[in-house]
Amino acid sequence: MSPAELNWVRLAVAGDKDALGELLEAVGPDIEAGLSISPKWQGMLDPADVMQVTYIEAFAHIHGFDSTRAEAFPSWLKRIAENNLRDAIRSLQAKKNPPPHLKLDAYAGDSNLALFDILTSGCGTPSRIVRQDEAQVRLRHALSCLPSDYARTSQLYDLEGKTEEEVAATLNRSVGAVFMLRQRGHDRLRALLGTPSNILESST
Repeated sequence: MSPAELNWVRLAVAGDKDALGELLEAVGPDIEAGLSISPKWQGMLDPADVMQVTYIEAFAHIHGFDSTRAEAFPSWLKRIAENNLRDAIRSLQAKKNPPPHLKLDAYAGDSNLALFDILTSGCGTPSRIVRQDEAQVRLRHALSCLPSDYARTSQLYDLEGKTEEEVAATLNRSVGAVFMLRQRGHDRLRALLGTPSNILESST
């Protein structure tokens, strides 16, 4: 990395978003060029999809990067991109035959409660852990803490029941990007909501 790029890393970790933007513009294209997507998935995914979500992740997590190891930034960003690509492919593979407990349409009730239940490890109806109104409050609060692209994707797909194609058109993203945004959004929501045991403890 050049001296300027190393300095951008240090500034970015300290909270300078413009420096992070410059850094991503400098480093991102090489990582995008190195991503390999099998022909099976190229109709739904391309490297640009992966990098769109990777950049969101970089903005969300740059504060945790060790600025004393600035030269490792490209490897850090590459690892995020590869994880996003892997998870996107897994989501596409699972789409054909998702487990029944992960199907929102398997729930006859409120979509907010169904999503809450799924995100808390499918531990039964939300009312078994917290009151329904509390579950909805918790979910709304967690959604408000997400990056806007994650929150909007989950709102449209999970809560409003739109198809991935409809969500992609609304967000001006590809279907592959929608899968990654939803996966990352769910990961963040799970962390914000906590485990079923933690939810139970905080509700008593």
